[in-house]
Amino acid sequence: MKNRKVLVVAAHPDDELLGVAGTLSLHIERGDKVEVLILGQGALSRDKAGEAEIELLHEQALAAARIIGIQNVRFEYLPDNAFDTVGILVITKLVERVIAEVRPDILYTHHAHDLNVDHRLTFQAVTTACRPCSRNLPQEVYTFETLSSSEWQSKSEEPFRPNVYIDISSTLEKKVSALNEYKSEMRPYPHSRSLEGVRILAQYRGLEAGIKFAEAFHLERRIDLCN
Repeated sequence: MKNRKVLVVAAHPDDELLGVAGTLSLHIERGDKVEVLILGQGALSRDKAGEAEIELLHEQALAAARIIGIQNVRFEYLPDNAFDTVGILVITKLVERVIAEVRPDILYTHHAHDLNVDHRLTFQAVTTACRPCSRNLPQEVYTFETLSSSEWQSKSEEPFRPNVYIDISSTLEKKVSALNEYKSEMRPYPHSRSLEGVRILAQYRGLEAGIKFAEAFHLERRIDLCN
């Protein structure tokens, strides 16, 4: 199906690309409209970070979005690594408002059990906003993994268990190129949030599915309509 509306709800700048950039490129190639909601500041938990760092992150996010072809990036300003100080109702209402405006057919967001608290609360807010009694309910909701959070969680917690694999062999290098715009966020290998780490994960997920490179997702819900 072509010309669908896709929304990514991410906690921080760069999460939207680490988890799903290759797949977003494929959506755009087939005519889908892609928008991104970034809920958090993404920098102020670091020592000596300030408003200039937030502005830089936003500039990097927009530059990266242009490479992928993302139509619109929306920024909110929830406190970095402190979503739990805000309240889940506030986060949920932010997500609900954007879902009502975008009316996405497909929604991507974080894994429920990431190490990062902002990721976990983003998932909870999205799940609440997409409850079956809600209006503008997406037909498909997927979670993605985020390098330096999903794999760093305690192994006693629920791991990311993908059940959907997207072949990104043709778009992996575009994903890497876009992430390279995040100069302040990417790290040198062997840090998992590195360009080489992105390639390695794509290759590993590809091995699981018998393809060269893949992004992996967990399908939370899909609604098949009769009409």
